[in-house]
Amino acid sequence: MILAPFIKIVWWIIERIERVNPPTPTGDLGFVLRKEAAMKRALVTGAGGFVGNALTKYLKDKGYWVRGVDIKYPEWGKSAADEFLLLDLRRADRVFRAYGTLGFDEVYALAADMGGMGFISSHHAQILHNNSLINLHTLDAAYGYGVGRYLYTSSACVYPEYRQRETDVPGLKESDAWPAQPQDAYGLEKLVTEELCKHYRRDYGLETRIARLHNVYGPYGTYQGGREKAPAAFCRKVATAKRDGATSIELWGDGEPTRSFCWVGDGVDGLWRLMQSDYTEPLNIGSDRLISMNDLARIVMRIAGVDLDIRHIDGPQGVRGRNSDNELIRAVLSWEPSTPLEVGLRETYAWIERQVNA
Repeated sequence: MILAPFIKIVWWIIERIERVNPPTPTGDLGFVLRKEAAMKRALVTGAGGFVGNALTKYLKDKGYWVRGVDIKYPEWGKSAADEFLLLDLRRADRVFRAYGTLGFDEVYALAADMGGMGFISSHHAQILHNNSLINLHTLDAAYGYGVGRYLYTSSACVYPEYRQRETDVPGLKESDAWPAQPQDAYGLEKLVTEELCKHYRRDYGLETRIARLHNVYGPYGTYQGGREKAPAAFCRKVATAKRDGATSIELWGDGEPTRSFCWVGDGVDGLWRLMQSDYTEPLNIGSDRLISMNDLARIVMRIAGVDLDIRHIDGPQGVRGRNSDNELIRAVLSWEPSTPLEVGLRETYAWIERQVNA
């Protein structure tokens, strides 16, 4: 609670100034201002990233006024946000600028230093440092600025290693996160911030929501460079092999670890549905279809129309198995992700193949 008292004072002063000197809209400008006042206002942090960019477009399609904030612009195309600010949210003064003077009905906190298994297994200090600062500042400012609701995007990485040692793993229930033993620093920080959100709600009355995302994938995301996740990596490898006439691709480990994968359209739909609900505890947002890395690669090959050998090499693999239990989300939201993996991969592969062949 370092920032909140100061922010409340600043916000009080700004409100008084606006009451003494209110704007006097005329003509078309007046219509625009009245229209914007009737819109819900949302702040999306991490709006330059894969899921954040998709969520921004989703909110705009629902009629929101959206401010996007990130340390980078979206890599593929222009953001749909009404405003997009380049800000480093590790710094408290930049977080103040992100919130500004507008007032927000909803804050979607997606900003994070993250990547695929290769990245999060080798950058523990960087991830723990950066994400802790981002989330401490962003959450505290949400309370100080008096936002309506705050949704934190957590991760399936919070679940303990001892529940994920077999490939044929049962779905992970939300209550399975404790006793805690996250796999790495990324999961540990996510779990700590979940607890922080809970206590800001209980102690200070901030309306928080917590989403545990499970392996979101789709087009217009990172597919090379070390931060990409398995679906994008496999699509790139298969597309590159097809282009070059190669006969094989490489997979880390034995290819038997299992995961479930959530289509990005379902993921952002789930985030919005959770934000509108009255449910305040952590909630899985993911598919409950379990698939091995070998089988995931084979699906991509079928989509590409090629038959390649899989060469297994040394590399980080993470836990042996991870799947989402969707019993609670069905009960809470009367909804769950439903896009078939083959459908989502077909669209993802088509986009990545175009990038590879460009």
